[in-house]
Amino acid sequence: MTAPPTRRALILVENLSVPFDRRVWREALTLRDAGWRVCVVSPRGADRDTAAHEVIDGVEVRRFRLVEAEGGLKAYVLEYGLALVSMFLLTLRFRLGGRLDVIQTCNPPDLLVFAALPFRLLGARIVFDHHDLSPELYISKGGRAGSGLHRALLFFERLTFRLADVVMSTNESYRRIALERGGRDPRDVFVVRNGPELSRLRCAAPDPALREGKPHLLVYVGMMGGQDGLDYLLRAVAALAEARDDFRALLVGDGPAVPGLRALAAELGVADRVAFTGLVGQEKVFEAIATASVCVCPDPKIGLNDLSTLVKVLEYMGMAKPVVAFDLAETRASAGEAALYATPNNPREFADKIAELLDHPEEAARRGETGRERILNGLAWDHQAEHLLAAYGRALER
Repeated sequence: MTAPPTRRALILVENLSVPFDRRVWREALTLRDAGWRVCVVSPRGADRDTAAHEVIDGVEVRRFRLVEAEGGLKAYVLEYGLALVSMFLLTLRFRLGGRLDVIQTCNPPDLLVFAALPFRLLGARIVFDHHDLSPELYISKGGRAGSGLHRALLFFERLTFRLADVVMSTNESYRRIALERGGRDPRDVFVVRNGPELSRLRCAAPDPALREGKPHLLVYVGMMGGQDGLDYLLRAVAALAEARDDFRALLVGDGPAVPGLRALAAELGVADRVAFTGLVGQEKVFEAIATASVCVCPDPKIGLNDLSTLVKVLEYMGMAKPVVAFDLAETRASAGEAALYATPNNPREFADKIAELLDHPEEAARRGETGRERILNGLAWDHQAEHLLAAYGRALER
């Protein structure tokens, strides 16, 4: 009896290299484990993921050189245009090796479907993995609602929704947008949440040296851009420092806002309490979380943040750490009772919530364990893999 042919999938991502993009890498490994042959097409990283072609853990990765936009609209047209051509050529190369069953496009931008469309004529199905709300992202970076560019982003988002066979949303808010703004049939929209792998949460031990002699450590993990709220966090640290001297703050990550944040920390008189690590390996990230007394999520209430799942919160929860966050819809949906919530964009109240957890360690421990249970019982990637495979199954049915 002849064995059934191996299904072949290709994943397109433009804004991050792979396997640095953890969501895409989890998806690729899940498909591999389900018997698929998987190829990922992504940009090369500046100091990581630099090889043009390699096979990692059974997953083929092909990378192109990304010309990053610096400037206005013309720069983005150049970046995305060259990226689409590169993606099409690399997809064609993979297609020459055999039938291509599914192409998964991962935004931003909401343009990658155009690199996939020619292969639909050859039988490939298209799965849209909806990572970001591009129109809301534009507004969060200072764009104007209703402007020509904002309307264009809404148009390309709607077009991507319509051209895809199946949509994978990262949470219920994104799913609602696929149904309402994208006009999709509910049967074709699957929620595949971002969550840490359970195996990655068991290997970190606290490092007391990170506290530098203080009883408590506050930890932030993530990108440091204008929309990430680190200025609110520094103001909260300054407010907390008015009343106590038993903590320091560790900010793990990097981004364009760091120089301004360093200057703000000095201006607020808390530069000696705050350390910036820059980009570090995952083992150092989890080591910092393991050492924390309280983990913080200062993302302010803007459209993008309110509707998006903030992965750092799930990582904090997976390590059984209590969380202080601004009260955002999807942050509350993820964390539940694992977090204390401050009025959005109010740094002094944020500081009060931190103090409440530092002064009541039993309550902090209870909330940490509540968060870990939420991860173990449904939010970890281990529980999301089945939804990914269901989405692919639906695409093949169509």
